[in-house]
Amino acid sequence: MACRVQYSIQNSLRLFSSPYPNFPTFLKLSQTTRFRDSKNYLLSKAAFYCSCRTTENTSDPFVLTTPLYYVNAPPHMGSAYTTIAADAIARFQRLLGKKVIFITGTDEHGEKISTAAIGNGSSPKEHCDSVSQAYKSLWTELNISYDKFIRTTDPNHEAIVKEFYAKVLANGDIYRADYEGLYCVNCEEYKDQKELLENNCCPMHLKPCLHRKEDNYFFALSKYQKRLEDILTENPDFVQPSFRLNEVQGWVKNGLRDFSISRASVEWGIPVPNDPKQTIYVWFDALLGYVSALSEDEKQPNLETAISSGWPATLHLIGKDILRFHAVYWPAMLMSAGVSLPKKVFGHGFLTKDGLKMGKSLGNTLEPTDLVRRFGPDAVRYFFLREVEFGNDGDYSEERFVNIINANLANTIGNLLNRTLGLLRKNCQSAISVNSAIAAEGIAFKDTVEKQVEKARQHYENLELSSACEAVLQIGNAGNVYINEKAPWSLFKQGDSGFEAASK
Repeated sequence: MACRVQYSIQNSLRLFSSPYPNFPTFLKLSQTTRFRDSKNYLLSKAAFYCSCRTTENTSDPFVLTTPLYYVNAPPHMGSAYTTIAADAIARFQRLLGKKVIFITGTDEHGEKISTAAIGNGSSPKEHCDSVSQAYKSLWTELNISYDKFIRTTDPNHEAIVKEFYAKVLANGDIYRADYEGLYCVNCEEYKDQKELLENNCCPMHLKPCLHRKEDNYFFALSKYQKRLEDILTENPDFVQPSFRLNEVQGWVKNGLRDFSISRASVEWGIPVPNDPKQTIYVWFDALLGYVSALSEDEKQPNLETAISSGWPATLHLIGKDILRFHAVYWPAMLMSAGVSLPKKVFGHGFLTKDGLKMGKSLGNTLEPTDLVRRFGPDAVRYFFLREVEFGNDGDYSEERFVNIINANLANTIGNLLNRTLGLLRKNCQSAISVNSAIAAEGIAFKDTVEKQVEKARQHYENLELSSACEAVLQIGNAGNVYINEKAPWSLFKQGDSGFEAASK
């Protein structure tokens, strides 16, 4: 039976099937470069979903999370990078037939938020609404297929945090004490003197830490020293890549200190249930967003309902700068409350610019919206997945960006799509008249493709995203070689005598 190529598929591949006769379209180093069609529409806005499925066990959902991004400033490329990677993983898991719950969102409490709001002349709530919406807008531009977007200012989240706090308190793991030390506002964390650079500067943000003395509530992290050591030893895949596991084991073996979970001087936060004069510290609040997101639609949320809706998380995807909170603090908190631990924490590297980590605090960010509007979401998504070995740091260069997109997307994949779809449209009225499975029998190209598909699958499962991109690119290379060898355009010119061979 003829299988007609639908317009919606062609539309979703506009990035590669240019309306211009001199396709492939090459990028140039120019501030005005655009992927636009003749009507000035931004190309490749629609996501391309594959309808194929494999038979998998779908009883347990694949729960994937990005960090809940801190809203002291609008999103930057570092935030977008984590989310692009998470989206690629989520789409792969859906192709396997699994139920996926892809969670992202914003962390909206704390001292930095209040300070940023004052600087903008707005209230903390107004500031959070604005920046959280900026994240949602960027995820739309990047075609991010998230399922849950949690804000830590949501009433449902606050209810879950208070219930969780009560469980930890009842377990005897929360106590009140004075604390004096050096505090990094940007990290929202007290620092050991030995961690700091000259003049007590934070090594991450390169700003002096402030001397503070506060009366706070503390979580008894030290109580979980032995249990965390055992978990990390017995479950070597819990923290990945393996060199991140080594970092975490080093922190734990050096001795765990109890950490503050409240602030007396910060009003913008969730009140401590047994002491409304204090607010819950940002990490004890924000980490629970992964759980509260699962109860997002409940009118009367509670911890049990949230957990039964998908917890534990299959994969926490984070930047390496927040690894300690996710791989040490978070598991101990969950154990205290009697809640299962996530299955895996993956700490990826930083995107760098001029050799430095991109960050709002350092003021050296790359504007993702500008990149998307200049080059299109597919180009942006592809470059950062292909060119950064997932887990390691990666540096952005516009020259490199342009060269990779031209070579891989335009010359290889785009060229193959343009040639095949163009020939199909011109000669076959966009209808495939031969059964593809029969036509492919005995052709070496079919075996090549199947091997690369299996390689891509293995790479995705191992979170080797750059290698997965390479496997797909090899399919494009093999396809172009095959088309060159068979030259179907010449067969079509022979009329009826060559039509069947050309169609195959």
